[in-house]
Amino acid sequence: MDIRVQGSGPTAPFLSARDLFETEHDLARPVHVRLRDDPDERTWAGHYDDRHVLNISRQAASSAMARELALHEFAHMARHEQEHPSHTQSTEEVLYLALAGKSVERRKLSHCYQIANHMKDIYADDITLAVGPGEKLLSYLESSLAAAVADRPDTPLRPGLQRLSASADPEITAVNAAFALALGERHDLIDDHHRLYDLAHAAAQDAPDVDFEGFKRRFRELAREPDSSSYRQVLVDATRSYVDGASGGEMAAD
Repeated sequence: MDIRVQGSGPTAPFLSARDLFETEHDLARPVHVRLRDDPDERTWAGHYDDRHVLNISRQAASSAMARELALHEFAHMARHEQEHPSHTQSTEEVLYLALAGKSVERRKLSHCYQIANHMKDIYADDITLAVGPGEKLLSYLESSLAAAVADRPDTPLRPGLQRLSASADPEITAVNAAFALALGERHDLIDDHHRLYDLAHAAAQDAPDVDFEGFKRRFRELAREPDSSSYRQVLVDATRSYVDGASGGEMAAD
């Protein structure tokens, strides 16, 4: 597996992630790591005929999560080379199939893209968590969910828990909570008393129109090796469930 780091910055996290990744997998194309100056630049992978590109900020590359972020993106690259349905299915096609004839808020459409990305992440992390430990990833999901849970003082929380943000959209926060729990349960990373359950319960109560349990089940039980047709149908069903439920059964004007 050929890694080429472009720009000044640490190289150790990428080499360490490569060593873990190569215990089970390999990539046919080289990986170009582009270190970005913008500290808010999200980590993402691009795919080309002759290479993959891992874009990451220097700040993220120097963080405690750097190796795990790189390993996660290597897993996306592997799924892309495998032509896995989760990484070849057009989200735009799914939205057309699921929402034809409906008028949907732009906000909800962006959430549908996030749902599709969660499904991609499930399949990428089936690789990530097969070759590396899951503790840091679980802690990251927990802290992200804690920061996003909406402020609803009438929803009781266990002592020691605090809602930190009133600005996060409660509907997609509930879906994000379902994703976090599903990933943890899928890979046996959490026990019945893990803090994620309390946070997810709060998120679900803040968005009663979202089928939280249904989304958790969808994410957790995604078939390991789906065919293109079955994967497309799962994503269509999830999109319809989110838009219909989050709209209270009524489509909102775009």
